[in-house]
Amino acid sequence: MIKPLTKENADIAGHYPTKVIQFGEGNFLRAFADWCIDAMNANIGFDAGVAIVQPIERGMTSMLNDQDNLYHHLIRGLKNGKEVKENRLISCINEAIDPFKDAAAYFKHAHSEDLKLIISNTTEAGIQFDDTDLPEADQLAKTFPGKLTQLLKKRFDHFEGSAASGLVFIPCELIEKNGEALKKAILDYADLWSLGDAFKSWITTHNFFANTLVDRIVPGFPKDEIDEIRSELGYDDQLVVSSEVFHLWVIEGPKEVQDAFPADQAGLNVKFVADLVPYRTRKVRILNGAHTCMVPVGLLAGIPTVRESVEDKNVGAFIQAAIAEEIATTIELPQDELNAFSNEVIERFKNPFIRHELKSISLNSISKFKVRVLPTIKDFFEKNETLPKRLIFSFACLIKLYLWDEFSINDDQEVTDFFKELKAQNHTSNEITHNILSKSAFWGEDLNQIPGLTSLLVSYLDQLATKDLVEVLNDL
Repeated sequence: MIKPLTKENADIAGHYPTKVIQFGEGNFLRAFADWCIDAMNANIGFDAGVAIVQPIERGMTSMLNDQDNLYHHLIRGLKNGKEVKENRLISCINEAIDPFKDAAAYFKHAHSEDLKLIISNTTEAGIQFDDTDLPEADQLAKTFPGKLTQLLKKRFDHFEGSAASGLVFIPCELIEKNGEALKKAILDYADLWSLGDAFKSWITTHNFFANTLVDRIVPGFPKDEIDEIRSELGYDDQLVVSSEVFHLWVIEGPKEVQDAFPADQAGLNVKFVADLVPYRTRKVRILNGAHTCMVPVGLLAGIPTVRESVEDKNVGAFIQAAIAEEIATTIELPQDELNAFSNEVIERFKNPFIRHELKSISLNSISKFKVRVLPTIKDFFEKNETLPKRLIFSFACLIKLYLWDEFSINDDQEVTDFFKELKAQNHTSNEITHNILSKSAFWGEDLNQIPGLTSLLVSYLDQLATKDLVEVLNDL
């Protein structure tokens, strides 16, 4: 019999002391940060409860509270070539707060001696400073950093600026130097609201901000299989969240961050590093870059998904060679780490529980190519004085795809209009290539200036016009 998911029905008594305030209740944090904390509680006695704070007015706190803040996390994918299916009942969340309806429930945590950590994922736009954010007394600030500054000022006042009352901040927003950006926004609000030099000194001296990189694919609520899943679980769980097996949390910060959040001791893939830039480069170039290179090649080969592309004899071999022989060679990390990560990426691409449509990934392919692939091409050329032929072939495929009448471009209007006009003109492949590469609005520079790039692209475009794609792939 399927029962409602409650603490009574799940036989869970009591709760952990609330050591963590978490801004964000979405799928990612519940399948990543909360799962990590739950594992830390079980594996190393971390003894930490979470108070979730809803960062925007529309959210899921009421759904969490209806289930006593319990939910199941499903892990599904491949590990070392074997299929993995696990489920875990997450029980580390003590409460879910909607501060727009109950600001007092949020601000009460300013006085907590148990509170140690702030974790957040409020989207890339969440960490921002708004100089029009001027709340009245006891009125909630508009932005996430503003709300946080309010909490911190109440904490500073209550504990009289003591060193022990400082907190550790581990933001997960997908922006570079997210911890530094959050700290700056808080200090900007301190200035805007004239909170005083003593408060600012406490922020900079006794609070610690980490820069982070997070990586896990979280498809979220498995709606197509939910009836079967609920039957297996035995609970009517409205908040089931699914993710892949792989997870990575790279944290750059002072020793105080690791002391407060020793996730690496719990068997989790959490790395505390002095510089996370190489790890960000690794992710952007290998994981995201391989995705971006795969899309035009796979679509032109008539393949609809990531998994089918990697498992295809020809396209799969192309992607693996592009990663191993071209992309990975430009990254300054130990070879064994690069090999391990590259193998994990291929295994993640093969996940039978996630259907990644190449067409959906093709969104904004021009800007993605600029960020994810172009730096690799330039670094490869600088290092080897030759061009990476597979990445350039993918570039040629992207051009062909965007000029293909059967493909509907899903990109910025400027990009769409440019290729529409280009298709209407009777240009040679050399003229087409030159026009595209000279579009500095797309690339930030004239790519015709890269020695040999124009001619190699023209060569591949001419081959794609006269030969089967697989034939060209096999000749690379």
